[in-house]
Amino acid sequence: MIRTDFPFAVHEIENAWITLEDGARLAVRLWLPEGSLEHTVPAVLEYLPYRKDDGTAWQDSTRHPYFAGFGYAAVRVDMRGAGDSDGILYDEYLKQEQDDALEVIAWIAEQPWCSGRVGMIGYSWGGFNGLQIAARRPPALGAVVTAYSTDDRYRDDCHYQGGCVLGSDLLKWASSMRAISALPPDPRFRDDWRAVWLDRLERTPPYIDAWLTHQRYDEFWKQGSVAEEYGAIEAAVYAVGGWADAYTNAVPRLIERLSCPRKGLIGPWKHILPYRGQPEPAIGFLQECVRWFDRHLKGIDNGIDAEPLMSVWMQEPVPPATDYSVRPGRWIAGDGWPLASVGTERWALGADGSLLVLADGGLGAADVFTADPLVVVGDQRTGFTQGVWCANGMAAELPGDQQADDAKSLVFDSEPLDRHIELLGTVVVSLDVAADRPLALVAARLCDVAPDGTSTLVTWGMLNLTHRDGDESPEPLEPGTRYHVEFGLNVIAQAVPASHRLRLALSPTYWPSAWPSPEPVCLSVFADGSSHIVLPLNDPGAETLPAPEFGAPEMATPLELFGERSSRSRVIEQGAIPGAVVMTDVEVREQIFAATGTRDTEINTDSWTVETDDPLSARVRCERAFELVREGWSIRVRTVSEMSCDADTFHVSDSLEAFEDGAPVFGRTWSSTIPRDLV
Repeated sequence: MIRTDFPFAVHEIENAWITLEDGARLAVRLWLPEGSLEHTVPAVLEYLPYRKDDGTAWQDSTRHPYFAGFGYAAVRVDMRGAGDSDGILYDEYLKQEQDDALEVIAWIAEQPWCSGRVGMIGYSWGGFNGLQIAARRPPALGAVVTAYSTDDRYRDDCHYQGGCVLGSDLLKWASSMRAISALPPDPRFRDDWRAVWLDRLERTPPYIDAWLTHQRYDEFWKQGSVAEEYGAIEAAVYAVGGWADAYTNAVPRLIERLSCPRKGLIGPWKHILPYRGQPEPAIGFLQECVRWFDRHLKGIDNGIDAEPLMSVWMQEPVPPATDYSVRPGRWIAGDGWPLASVGTERWALGADGSLLVLADGGLGAADVFTADPLVVVGDQRTGFTQGVWCANGMAAELPGDQQADDAKSLVFDSEPLDRHIELLGTVVVSLDVAADRPLALVAARLCDVAPDGTSTLVTWGMLNLTHRDGDESPEPLEPGTRYHVEFGLNVIAQAVPASHRLRLALSPTYWPSAWPSPEPVCLSVFADGSSHIVLPLNDPGAETLPAPEFGAPEMATPLELFGERSSRSRVIEQGAIPGAVVMTDVEVREQIFAATGTRDTEINTDSWTVETDDPLSARVRCERAFELVREGWSIRVRTVSEMSCDADTFHVSDSLEAFEDGAPVFGRTWSSTIPRDLV
């Protein structure tokens, strides 16, 4: 619902400048409540590399005028090297980014319209740096709303998971940021826009090289990971996640480990803020933000501190589908993590492929457990049914029926459930395994198998077995040696109905999520009572705190668009390349802004290729084509990034072309070879 009646009228300043101590200027867009020069107000900052004039302009217009309408100075800043600002964006989450933010917050606090109190809001990158900047403790910062973010840049971001290289998203994200960073400032605000643009094209590095050089948890990733010191954060934190999003695991950790005032919320959503949330139900999230800021920036005792620390959407069962408009369920709440209504059950892996609950810790029937391991040979095609790693609100993003991947995996099925169960938390997988190669991984999926055989992915995770004792000092396996490993799957809240089965599927391949091990792997799993999973089970009959009651979704009147389109397709082809499977995603986004006539177009094409029996055939290709066009100004940027490997090395190429009025102004290709570090 678009809201038009607010306590304050709003004055917008489309562009202003913040000059930093080193002379660099950052571009800022402001929405100020009328009268703020006479009666100062707190400020809400969003600090991003995504271009305030076009990239996020429509989204910004739906929330920042809303905050201003409720008596906040809303401040949207293009960080160094982005949009209209000076400088080069050398990488994500650098100390320089945070240092600049400290100056930005101090500048805001000193403005004649500001009361001296500042909050931050952001999702994804803006959610990350909200936490990172809070850990630097700028005196004016009193509250943060962080959505779809992480506290751990190595273990819980788009680069690595469980020590595995994320083949699905590592290059994909590097390619996107490379293209975004190659776009110029807006000539409306900078006479020197072309010189700034050419400097960016010349000096901005391919981001993939730094990320792929650091394949274990080291100081590179510790920078910006607030999990290194939760106690550094003193500002009040409202952490938000979505079950269909990739960044959900951090929310429970933040609730459990922060000592500042905090609140957690997880709904059914993709990578979209909850006031526009998909799947439904969307909620009145901007009202929640105003309540949070009112309490911690204005000191209004509105009762939000007395509400439960954690609210989650318990999802009801649904058949597998690559998209849902609605996820049925209900809100439940608790005063910490895990919720008091959650207990655990241990389910063992049987040698006959069974998955059975262990009563009182006993092993049950002895004939279900044998000393001989079960064996699965890696099929490089396993993983194509997973869906995208991070669903952004486009079509065909979610996991479909898992039967094709199940058939290529070692599976353990329960008997049909005699009760409705609710999973709420982290499923822990505990395995005794051996591999016939020194480098190997294991991927685990927990599925809900309906009586008709359809298999719905509930949650998943993976572990590079060389990281079995930690991510800082991995060690190769001794082929044939038995090891005990334990890892968690992604946090989840989902019900499984009676008569359905639980299925644990294990595989030593999971492309494209996990970059394949350099040699085909035969994985042995011991089912002698040592291998099991621990399920976090919610008791729906337990006494819980009152469920939250969110208002209807609201937003401010968005910028007018003359036109808008978005589409996404995924095609999986076998046989186009002999012996190979190729999966191709194409995403198209376009918007035309009525006020400026600017047409902003983005076309992303990603493909992942692998041959059935050859892990060294794995290849990713990412192409980006961005255009900014209006009368008298036409810019096009094209990037092509490719990543392949041999047994010892990753091979990466990154090409960039830029055009003005159809004529080329820049072109270069960067190539690098990076040693594989036990992956």
